[in-house]
Amino acid sequence: MNQTKQSAFFRLALWTCAIVTAVIIGGLVIYILAKGLLNIRPSLFSLHYTSENASVFPALVNTVIVLVVSLVMAVPVGVGAAIYLAEYAKTGNIFVRIIRITAETLTGIPSIVYGLFGLLFFVTALKWQFSLLAGCCTLAIMILPVIMRTSEEALLCVPVTYREASFGLGAGKLRTVFKTVLPVAIPGIVNGIVLSVGRIIGETAALLYTAGTVAHIPKNLMGSGRTLAVHLYSLWCEGLRTEQAYATAVVLLLFVILLNFISGKIEDAMTKSGMA
Repeated sequence: MNQTKQSAFFRLALWTCAIVTAVIIGGLVIYILAKGLLNIRPSLFSLHYTSENASVFPALVNTVIVLVVSLVMAVPVGVGAAIYLAEYAKTGNIFVRIIRITAETLTGIPSIVYGLFGLLFFVTALKWQFSLLAGCCTLAIMILPVIMRTSEEALLCVPVTYREASFGLGAGKLRTVFKTVLPVAIPGIVNGIVLSVGRIIGETAALLYTAGTVAHIPKNLMGSGRTLAVHLYSLWCEGLRTEQAYATAVVLLLFVILLNFISGKIEDAMTKSGMA
């Protein structure tokens, strides 16, 4: 009887937490949409930014550039490191322990610390100045521990019997990893990449110190530019165009939803191909 009461209590507590979370998130989304939808105008998507239109188009393009370049830098390194830690490193290796502890520590470091590091190293020491490349390198370092740890956990969750069956059929270590283990672990790896995408899109502090706040599309990666999050921050801090700031928040919200939808479709397609 006591176990039944405890189960009912915990079930009620979990439902309460879920409902509270859903209400908070739903309230934030509704508030942003209510404030921003009415302020979305065609001038907001002009090709060039001016003080009158506060166009988000350059920031949107810069966001896509920063997102793609950062992922291209971080994903191969993070997944490769995860494969080594999960499949090739010996159990109890001190070097592996140090890497895991370091990755977990770096995951919890505030983004402004990464921004200061990027400012001192990429912007000042390497003399890249404020540029998208400096911002991309900083973000790649920031999301690398997340991708590495989630990918490693996904690989470790693959049953050992899959590996044993592959070895039993005569496959080598490399073929087993890439043909048997990796396809099964793809959903977990994609989840880590999606988390990294969310952090890149919503990042502000690190980019303020590395990429700058120029509201135009640079000619190359060595030019300065602002992303959507930095654009929203700049508009709100100026205090002169709060209506455009709310509209930018709506665009940023819809952009994140679109990317999550695309990521889900890619994950489903890769999962089906891996199962096939």
